[in-house]
Amino acid sequence: MSERADLIFTGVPEGLDALVLARLVEEAADGARSGLLLHVARDDRRLDVLEGQLKFFAPKVRVVPFPAWDTVPYDRSGPNAEIVAKRITALSRLALGNRSEPVVVLTTVNAVLQKVPPKAFIRTAMKSLAPGQRVDLNRLVARLSRAGYTRTGTVMEQGEFAVRGGIVDLFPPGRQNPVRLDFFGDTLETIKAFDAETQRTSKVLRKLILMPVSEVAFGEAATALFRTRYVELFGGATGDDPLYEAVSSGRTYAGQEHWLPFFHETLETLFDYMDGAVVSFDNLVDDAVKSRFEQIKEHYLARTEGLETERFGAPPYKPVPPDLMFLNAGGWKKALAGHKVVRLTPFEMTEGAGVRPWRGRGGRSFAPERQNPDGNVFDAVVGHIKRVQGEHRRVIVAAWTTGARERLGSLLADHGLKSQAKVEGYADALALDPNVTGLAVLGLEQGFETPELVVVAEQDILGDRLVRPRRKAKKAADVLTEATSLSVGDLVVHADHGIGRFAGLKTITALGAPHDCLELKYHGGDTLYLPVENIELLSRYGSDDGTAQLDKLGGVAWQSRKAKLKKRLREMAGELIKIAAMRQLREAPVLAPPAGAYDEFVARFPYEETEDQTASIEAVLGDMQSGRPMDRLVCGDVGFGKTEVALRAAFVAAMNGL
Repeated sequence: MSERADLIFTGVPEGLDALVLARLVEEAADGARSGLLLHVARDDRRLDVLEGQLKFFAPKVRVVPFPAWDTVPYDRSGPNAEIVAKRITALSRLALGNRSEPVVVLTTVNAVLQKVPPKAFIRTAMKSLAPGQRVDLNRLVARLSRAGYTRTGTVMEQGEFAVRGGIVDLFPPGRQNPVRLDFFGDTLETIKAFDAETQRTSKVLRKLILMPVSEVAFGEAATALFRTRYVELFGGATGDDPLYEAVSSGRTYAGQEHWLPFFHETLETLFDYMDGAVVSFDNLVDDAVKSRFEQIKEHYLARTEGLETERFGAPPYKPVPPDLMFLNAGGWKKALAGHKVVRLTPFEMTEGAGVRPWRGRGGRSFAPERQNPDGNVFDAVVGHIKRVQGEHRRVIVAAWTTGARERLGSLLADHGLKSQAKVEGYADALALDPNVTGLAVLGLEQGFETPELVVVAEQDILGDRLVRPRRKAKKAADVLTEATSLSVGDLVVHADHGIGRFAGLKTITALGAPHDCLELKYHGGDTLYLPVENIELLSRYGSDDGTAQLDKLGGVAWQSRKAKLKKRLREMAGELIKIAAMRQLREAPVLAPPAGAYDEFVARFPYEETEDQTASIEAVLGDMQSGRPMDRLVCGDVGFGKTEVALRAAFVAAMNGL
């Protein structure tokens, strides 16, 4: 794809590439400045995998991920806020330019082909805050608004800020928790992190770097620039153009990021943030680049044809010309011209100018041994490891999780691999005696081998690992702890009176003393004033779809619903007690699994385990060994309950030779 004499690193299979990148960034160091490397992965999955692997092979290297938007070109929806936060954080670090350690920027084809805001915009939007500084509060609020922050009553999500007297709460991108700025006049006294759910402060921060929350520029100048360029390109805006109307009135429009060139005087590329950096490519990146060019063209043509407007009645979509938003083939070639380019390939090539052999290859798979009913896969693994160590090569066994490492280590020890040690990084593995096998937590889909090193992956031994996306645990966000967590119009549920609507705060004089109360509206215009000290009686209503029926004060509907629910709960509790009593009266044969057999069986469980799942399996094993009945009551995740029953039944069948 290029006429330059790029370097080609051959014999670099996936897994070994992380070690190669670590060596490459060390070689890129220039005098007093640490090395800077931009690695372009094929897709987001490869980016995530490489980020974890680099932490093992090069813990002293700073890894800066720069993911692509999770949208297609010219989408109607904007990118995920967390992804935007990662991108802004990466651009801010690169814009500062200070490097005291080697830096690897991990990105993808989709991300590197898309243009980004200029460095000047990022630098101008950044501001350093520290206790003791004099800060004009009004100017700070204006800066936050220009940086894309949304003003709310209570800060809960990234990109929000709230002002209450001399306290400013804000949730900058790139942080796990929001921060609270406490002012005394114009002096910033303290900066503290706090929990978004409880609103309680935790640790004190010595410094805070404010960064923009969006790649889009906000403010009067940005709005004027957008209006001018929009009209120049698309002509006079009509009254049915929701994008133009929203931006002109200062409102946020869903998906406005796809008109990014209209909000900045000029856009730059990721390469402009990384002068002099070495650029490396995943295998097959050239094919991914061509595919991306085709995808951008197809989506642009689909938008210009206005198919959605004709067939589905959607609002008109006026797409930005691709060359304003993305690199084209010529721009891509020009961007690479100023950088040293290294391409990684797992294949071997004839050595010559520009070719550097790493002599790596994919590791051995133990699939034949797994399928052989007369053999044992762990005996084969131990035999392979000892044979490799006899060739004076180091061996690392890579597991996906800490628990998997513990199980593999125990099973391999039972089959004769006694010389083993846990390692937390590649340096720890190099410090071991060559005859000692390192056990590491390292996410690899396949192991690899070099003349000096052999890495055996968990999947090589046990087969493919099936990972189901974890659902985030729900927090008790519905419990209200302070009035500022409510907005006017929110639906709430009173423990005694049911569903009402919050109308605001009001001071009521009772017995000659003022009381701050929450004003709640109910069906028929009834009003309830609840003292703020009794706010624990309220909880949030699940959703407000506009059809929620308010309860009537003093009515029987709410009490009837509560009574029915209590009755149903009592019935469910009775059934559970009945099942538990029946289990206590039943007996089952005592099963004593052979030593190691159950561990080997569980090791082949192809799904990622959680702590609850592991505890449940151990409880089932306890039932089997004690003679308790096998129809164990499973409380918790129903999906895993079914999996547990199937796993238990399969193991019992295997034990009985069925």
